[in-house]
Amino acid sequence: MKPNPDCLYEVAEGQRGYFTTPQARGCGYSWSLLSHHVGSGRLVRARRGLYRFRQYPSWPREEVLAAWLAAGSGAVVSHESALDLLDLADIIPDAIHLTIPRSRRGWRPPGDVTLHTTQEGFGTGETVERDGIRVTSPTRTILDVAEAGMSPDQVSRAIRQAVERGLVTRSQLRERGRERGRRVESLVAGALGALPA
Repeated sequence: MKPNPDCLYEVAEGQRGYFTTPQARGCGYSWSLLSHHVGSGRLVRARRGLYRFRQYPSWPREEVLAAWLAAGSGAVVSHESALDLLDLADIIPDAIHLTIPRSRRGWRPPGDVTLHTTQEGFGTGETVERDGIRVTSPTRTILDVAEAGMSPDQVSRAIRQAVERGLVTRSQLRERGRERGRRVESLVAGALGALPA
């Protein structure tokens, strides 16, 4: 297959200039051709199997994007990292949080990644796209961090911001919170009860 620069650029454009080796292969680029472009300075090798067009400016969260792309199909940015991308927290995550299907739990992430697994996968409306990255939805993210033990103050702050910005509804949070057990249900109810009517 002949290399198709337009194809590769189109893939990278939606991912802030990044693309994976399999994506490049799909556009006709062999490993040796990628190496040639790295040597010429057109491409930057971000990590094994991950490249970026040099002309794209750096981005404060590019490590998250790089980790998500490296994780491959089915991976979703979640937990504290999703709160950050959704702008629902004022904390800086100490790791990149990804959720993958349990069937892929043998994948070994880089050291800066905290991996979560899901048996059921993601239902309709449980993921959204932010900055070209697949992220858990605001409702799913809030419930994930609540269940994982994030401080109640941070969970309440995320709930308040999400409700005020119209990203979630009170009924959505109540209903989904019940599915996560009594502790999460109680935490959600308390945070919602503290909000103005």
